[in-house]
Amino acid sequence: MADEKKINEYADRVIRLSMDTITVRLRFFIPALSKIEPECRPGNIGYVYDGQKLYYDPYVLLNDYMEEPAYVLRLLLHVIIHSILKHPYRFDKTEERYWNIASDIAVESIILDMDIPESSLLRDSEERIILNRLAKWTPSLSADALYREFMVGGISSDSEKKYAQLFAFDTHRARAVYKDEPREILTKEDWEKIAERVKAELKSFSKDITGTESLLLSLKDSTKRHYDYDAILSRFAVMSEEIKVNPDEFDYIYYTYGLNNYGNMPLIEPLEYAEEKRIRDFVIAIDTSASVKGTRVEGFLNRTYDILARSVSLSEKLNVHIVQCDSKITSDTLVTSKNELKKVADSFHIRGFGATDFRPVFEYVEELKREDTIGDLKGLIYFTDGYGVYPESPPDYDTMFVFDGEDEYRMPVPGWAIKVVLEQDI
Repeated sequence: MADEKKINEYADRVIRLSMDTITVRLRFFIPALSKIEPECRPGNIGYVYDGQKLYYDPYVLLNDYMEEPAYVLRLLLHVIIHSILKHPYRFDKTEERYWNIASDIAVESIILDMDIPESSLLRDSEERIILNRLAKWTPSLSADALYREFMVGGISSDSEKKYAQLFAFDTHRARAVYKDEPREILTKEDWEKIAERVKAELKSFSKDITGTESLLLSLKDSTKRHYDYDAILSRFAVMSEEIKVNPDEFDYIYYTYGLNNYGNMPLIEPLEYAEEKRIRDFVIAIDTSASVKGTRVEGFLNRTYDILARSVSLSEKLNVHIVQCDSKITSDTLVTSKNELKKVADSFHIRGFGATDFRPVFEYVEELKREDTIGDLKGLIYFTDGYGVYPESPPDYDTMFVFDGEDEYRMPVPGWAIKVVLEQDI
C-alpha cells in the first residue's frame, strides 16, 4: 500500500512538473491548461481524455516518463490542442477512426511546427517524414483536410497502425468515462470560449515565440463563426397583416357586458387585425452547375421546407420564386403556399449543369421587382458551391449564400452577404 501511494505521488509530481513547464514556457496555453484535470486511475490502459479530465495509470505514466522525460509534457500539449480545436466534439464525422487519426496527425503537425525543445521525442523524425509525405497529397495538414483525403483514398491497415503508433497519445472521449462520478464535462461551447482566450493570448506573445503560425491559423479556423441556417432564415421575415383576432386588444369584460345588456350587440367590437411577422416574399436560387449534386439540392430544399413548416410565423400565402441557374436563368417556379413548396422539394428536377455566374440571378430579381412581381422582397437565399462571379455592388435586400460544406479554395463571400455552411448530414 505504501509503495502504491508513493507511485501515485511520483506520477502526480511528474504531471505537475510538466504543467509548470507549459505555464512558464507557453503561457498562452494557461486558459486551456487550467481546465484540464489529471486524475490517477490505476488499472486504466494508457491515457483517456473526456473533454476535461485526463485519466492515467501511474505505472504507465512513470514508465513513459523514464523512457522519455518529455513524454508527459507532449501528452498535455496534445490534449490541450485537441481541446481548443474542438476535435473531440466533431460528431458529424461518420468514420470515427479516420477522424481520430486525422486529428492526431493535425495536432502533432502543429506541435512539431512550434519546435519546443522540452517536448521533443525520439519518434519526431519519423513523424516529420510522414507529415512531409502527407503534405504532398493534401492542401493542408488540418484535421478536416486529412479526414477528406482518408475518406476518399482510404488508409491501408499497415498505415493505420503506423499512424496510431506515432501520432496517437490518448483515447478520445467527449463525455464522462466513469459512471461512478456523474458530472457535467466542459462542452464544445465552453472550449470555444477558451480557444478565443488562447488565440488572444497567442497574438500577444507570438512575437516572443517562433513556429506558432500553424497553431494560430488553426485557431482562427476553429473559432470563426458558423451561422445556423435555421436561425438566419428568420431574418427573411417581413411585417404583414393577417386577419385574426388580436388577443392583446380584445377585452372580454366589455364585450360580454354589451351582449348581456343589449342583446346581440357587443359594447366594443374586438380588433380583427393583428400585425405579425410572416415569411412572405423571397427568392431561393439553386446553383445547377455541374459541381452541385442533385441529392444535396433536394436535401437543401427539404430542410428549407421543414424550417418554414415548423415556424409559427409561416404565412399561409407565400410568394417564393425558386430559380434554377448556372451562368444563366434556366427556370423559375413560383410557390404560393407551403403545400406547393413541399411538392417542389419532393419532386425537384435539376436543369442546367453549366458554369456558375451569380450576377444573372441578381439581375433577374431586379427585373421581378421592376415588374412588381415581388411586392415586398425581403431576401435571396442562394444555394451554391461558391465557384462563381459575385456582383460588384450590394443589393437592397438581405442575401444569404448557403454552401455545401467548407472549401478553402472557394472565393470569399462579399462583406454584404451572409455566409452559411451546411453540415454534411442534410
